[in-house]
Amino acid sequence: MKKFFGYILSPLFYLVFGLFLVVFHIIQVIALKVFGKNAHKKSVDILNFFLLYCMLILGTRISVNFKFTPPKDRPIIFTANHQSMFDIPGIIWFLRKYYPKFVSKIELGKGIPSISYNLRHSGAALINRKDSKQALTEIAKLGKLISSHNYSVAIFPEGTRSKTGEMKRFAIGGINILLKKAPNALIVPIAIKNNWKVNQYGKYPLSAFENVSWTILPGIESKDREIEDVVLEAETAVKTELEQIKINSQIL
Repeated sequence: MKKFFGYILSPLFYLVFGLFLVVFHIIQVIALKVFGKNAHKKSVDILNFFLLYCMLILGTRISVNFKFTPPKDRPIIFTANHQSMFDIPGIIWFLRKYYPKFVSKIELGKGIPSISYNLRHSGAALINRKDSKQALTEIAKLGKLISSHNYSVAIFPEGTRSKTGEMKRFAIGGINILLKKAPNALIVPIAIKNNWKVNQYGKYPLSAFENVSWTILPGIESKDREIEDVVLEAETAVKTELEQIKINSQIL
């Protein structure tokens, strides 16, 4: 049934999703060049609101649960499991007060309306996975940025998306570099649920009537601790939350 309705609803979804990308690309350029960085950020926030809630066209139910309210007076490193391209609009919109920046592969920095422009002008770290020196330098620059402005960074320590929802191990590399440049940063795990199901049949059809969610978990201090222990605690927190959500849904 979800696949059947996906065939019907996916074309409309992609049409609306694409229109928002094109229209807001123009809006972003005007906002940045005429009104400055704050206006550009607001345009990106609004864009991601629309990109996120485009999923309503598919009958998707969207929710966010703050089990912890991150502080605004220090840098934040949001560490999330990665399931789909739809993970990012939720993070940008729900956490817009924290100015989240992203670590992204360099290929996304060109060719995609709105998205590429934002990555190039928002302070994101665009890394070349084949050039470790370049990647480390870019992540270090991002660490300095969040440290000096008390911004946040969103990172997917699994490295790649999970196509089945099963989590991979969190890598320590990116988080370790960020903490060296922003040692007072707070690690805040995010558990993303069921976004992978939207893409379970591939790019077409998208699956209809899924329930997706973002859960913001309690912060983790890193001071005077081994980086391996910190990252493992973040990974375990996300995994435990996803397992608990699964148990609760089975009970209901």
